[in-house]
Amino acid sequence: MVSLSQISLKQLKEKLSLPKPWDNVIIFILNVLIAIPLFLIAHQNLIELPWAYNFDRVFLFIGIVVVIQLLLRLLKTIIVLCIFIYLLVLLYGTVFGEYGFQRVFEDYRYMIYAMSENPKPQDIIISKLLPFPNKSKIIDAVDYSNPKVRNFALSATTKHFKDIKYPESERLMVQCFAVFAEIKKRWNYVNDPKGREYIAYASESLQHFSGDCDDHAILMAACIKAVGGSPRLIHTGGHIYPEMLIGTQADLETAVYLIKQVLFVKESKNKDIHYHIDERGNIWLNLDYTATYPGGPFMKEEILGELTL
Repeated sequence: MVSLSQISLKQLKEKLSLPKPWDNVIIFILNVLIAIPLFLIAHQNLIELPWAYNFDRVFLFIGIVVVIQLLLRLLKTIIVLCIFIYLLVLLYGTVFGEYGFQRVFEDYRYMIYAMSENPKPQDIIISKLLPFPNKSKIIDAVDYSNPKVRNFALSATTKHFKDIKYPESERLMVQCFAVFAEIKKRWNYVNDPKGREYIAYASESLQHFSGDCDDHAILMAACIKAVGGSPRLIHTGGHIYPEMLIGTQADLETAVYLIKQVLFVKESKNKDIHYHIDERGNIWLNLDYTATYPGGPFMKEEILGELTL
């Protein structure tokens, strides 16, 4: 004897299922929609293997699609409910969280572009780490809390890229790139007095935008720090240059896209993005005065010292 609850459950399943062949079409579409954000999350959190043509990512995507396809076929009697739950999750992420429809689209675009560009880290040549030269003086000279430095950094963010639309999560990166653009445009290289190492405060360099490599590095680091970025200085023996913290592999993909497709298109055309990866897996982008765009070529590869500010 069939109970009332069994009949109701059967009727519910019939209402939530789709007629053939639309059930297979919807399953395929839903598979792709679910697979893309899951693949992006896996791509950003799994180690990237040095395989040709990014085959490791191709196999990863295929594996995710196959697994989702099998699961959806098991749940095809309630496929309408699956669609509703999927849309509800993304809608919640869009309104209340950080990962919604817009973020999925942006991450997918950045990943595809970065994979086609295939950026690679610069080999770090370390002879022997030495004490950073004039460390205490340089730390004092990076006077990022000085009102002159802070005001200059703020003004740079209003002169460059202000009208470009970008997600809220990319604001800091774009503003740091604006600081780079303004200093790069105005910097004039001048040697120190003969026989003396002159270290100028960042607030002092703002007067004439002139000095040698360490003066430029100090000013760049102070301004990046003044707008909330994380800079560090690299000593290579006779040269000091600044780098800014980008973050993870996913953040690098965002940076590559912004530099080559949005902010520094002409300067970076057909050129590589240069960066270092530290012992914690953090990515640092070159901001040397010799580069015409963030991530330009390193002047010297040998590293003798590093100073995180």
